[in-house]
Amino acid sequence: MQVSIRDSRRGDFEELWRIDQLCFQTGIAYSKQELGYYMAAKNAFTLVAEVTQKDGGFKTVGFLVGQKYARGMGHIITIDVLPEARRAQVGSQLMEVAEAKLKAGGCASIFLEAAVNNQAALKFYKKRGYFVLKTIPRYYNDELDAFLLGKDLN
Repeated sequence: MQVSIRDSRRGDFEELWRIDQLCFQTGIAYSKQELGYYMAAKNAFTLVAEVTQKDGGFKTVGFLVGQKYARGMGHIITIDVLPEARRAQVGSQLMEVAEAKLKAGGCASIFLEAAVNNQAALKFYKKRGYFVLKTIPRYYNDELDAFLLGKDLN
């Protein structure tokens, strides 16, 4: 699977929201308003992963929303990869580009949240050098705990 990563464009929003709905269960998936808010936030960026189809067109298979905060902190708000594109390095490529973008923007460290029961995500992040900073009680839908994970970019 040949994947290319690009910055999002205005017309991407509906497809990205649809992917988020497929990737996360109700209560964890973002509403349109929430996703729009995070994508439009100050110093936020959205990366889109695409594959070339046989007809020459492109299919969006994943995306990542990140944000640069003050004091050299970066945040991965969400990373979504369609089930059929998982284990094809799509998530890894999205993370590599996001981490490089944040580092180039002056970030020395990065953090993100993941549900304590999302073993696939936790394994993915651990493989990329993230470690648990703390547990956030009832982070998702006011009932499911999350781990706050971090990584030093230097």
